[in-house]
Amino acid sequence: MNVPFIFQFLKELSVNNNREWFNAHKEDYLKAHAEFDKLLTDIIERISLFDDEIKGIQAKDCTFRIYRDTRFSPDKTPYKTHFGGYINGRGKKSEHCGYYVHIESGNCLLAGGSICPPPKIMKALRQSVYYNIEEYISIVEDPEFKKYFPVIGETFLKTAPKGFPKDFKYIDYLKCKEFVCSYQVPDKFFLSKDLLDNVSDAFKQMKRFVDFTNFTIDDVLDNDTI
Repeated sequence: MNVPFIFQFLKELSVNNNREWFNAHKEDYLKAHAEFDKLLTDIIERISLFDDEIKGIQAKDCTFRIYRDTRFSPDKTPYKTHFGGYINGRGKKSEHCGYYVHIESGNCLLAGGSICPPPKIMKALRQSVYYNIEEYISIVEDPEFKKYFPVIGETFLKTAPKGFPKDFKYIDYLKCKEFVCSYQVPDKFFLSKDLLDNVSDAFKQMKRFVDFTNFTIDDVLDNDTI
């Protein structure tokens, strides 16, 4: 896999984000996309060693389109300046937790979780944390986990969510609006000869969070108990 070429293409695209340039460099885009697929294939193989749900997934089913939806955005540039792939045993559009890989010059990351879950799933996840707080703490407060994923959530409620006591010791864990976590990395992370080992180490830690979250999501979707 030629990761440097991915960065080279994305850097050029970021300063030439228009259809004329893109069409003139379509072959470069296809090559960069193919290299990203090779990277995802190798990462999927590594994750499959510790997460059976990922076995058999194809990179082509994990990647997102590079074309931006500009209909409701003030930013009318037509293309994303990153490659992203969501490795999820239930599909990249699933509400289940999975593993996300993001390559963008100056903004690379590994991440995962369940973003913007519908209300009944969000309620169930908060209840699961509340009633199983010791198990949850053992995951998200583990130094090995926090080394990669120090914060759960991206946006937060200002007060306790409805139905939960405000004096709950760990109320901050219930205020997140999405159960996601991310590991911001420098560009050189993806250029390292130890890339696959480093990705595997981070996602092994995320696996415990994935299992905790997906257990609850499965219960909601399979039994509709909420």
